[in-house]
Amino acid sequence: MLSQKRSIRSRAMMMDFLTHEWLGKPVWMWLGFHALVAALLAFDLGLLHRDKNHEIGVKESLLLTAFYFTLGLAFGGWVWWMLGFDPAQEYVTGLVIEKSLSMDNVFVIAVILTSLGVPRAAQHRVLVWGILAAVLLRGLMIGLGSALVQQAHWVLSVFAAFLIYVGIKMLVSKEEDEQDVKNSASMRLLKKWVRITEKPEGQHFVVRKPDPKTGKPVRWLTPLAVALVLVNIADVIFAVDSVPAIFAITTDPFIVYTSNIFAILGLRALYFALAAMVDRFAYLKTALALILLFIGTKIVVADTLELVHLPPWVSLVVTLVLLTLGVVYSLWRTRKAAEPEHQKASGEVAHRT
Repeated sequence: MLSQKRSIRSRAMMMDFLTHEWLGKPVWMWLGFHALVAALLAFDLGLLHRDKNHEIGVKESLLLTAFYFTLGLAFGGWVWWMLGFDPAQEYVTGLVIEKSLSMDNVFVIAVILTSLGVPRAAQHRVLVWGILAAVLLRGLMIGLGSALVQQAHWVLSVFAAFLIYVGIKMLVSKEEDEQDVKNSASMRLLKKWVRITEKPEGQHFVVRKPDPKTGKPVRWLTPLAVALVLVNIADVIFAVDSVPAIFAITTDPFIVYTSNIFAILGLRALYFALAAMVDRFAYLKTALALILLFIGTKIVVADTLELVHLPPWVSLVVTLVLLTLGVVYSLWRTRKAAEPEHQKASGEVAHRT
């Protein structure tokens, strides 16, 4: 009888805990979402990529991207069912905006991995661990942003000014040549503090090798470990742009966080497709700059000055239109550069046959 009462009491306490609101939503929603993320990562690592030497091609990358984006939209349907139509609109708009802005991040990651000589078969490992770190870092940044917005609404105006500044800077800045990360000043400085192998050691982040001076086995970092650090730094830098952008759509921490994380989950899959065609998206940066300018202006006009009311679907449509125009125009302008490669590939096939 006593054990039965304890069991009833423990279940009641558990129900109280799960239904307790944290950042505006029940705890069970947060736990359920993180369980879904953990299951997706386990599925990706444990089932899809058990072969560590497997290289992800463009076709597989596009299929995985479609899978994650479809799953993200399906989660938006669940948000509609649980929270209503307006939160679902905000979630989908946030997902599309975050996915759009993450494309520029992909190109930076491609430069990092290429410069450090990370093999394609090992790039997946770097990106997966990078995603795990990004989930934690984005969570911290979004939590901080939510606290700031709730304490002082004028923080949104600061976000707006920052987004407009970044957008203008992206428009007027000239394209810089790709940096050789491996021979950069920061890399030379890092080598003074830690031991780094010249070449990747399989898919290991840390290896034991003899010290050149003493001959004793010591720990060395591999280029994969350096790449992982730089990828996470790049994600933090881009999060400084993307997190304020999503707060322009909604200040609901759950919507902001879930849309960010689903965009990050699809980033790894999208990488292998975009990295193979990086030269074909020369004008995508202009489209992303215009998206940031639009979002920043929206905060000023709609939220700060309260001149007009723009529903979330307007931001979604404008983002999709600008992104589509940027992609189509880039592919059209670079079509001549792609023709010789296609002709060369056709010639090689004809020669083999």
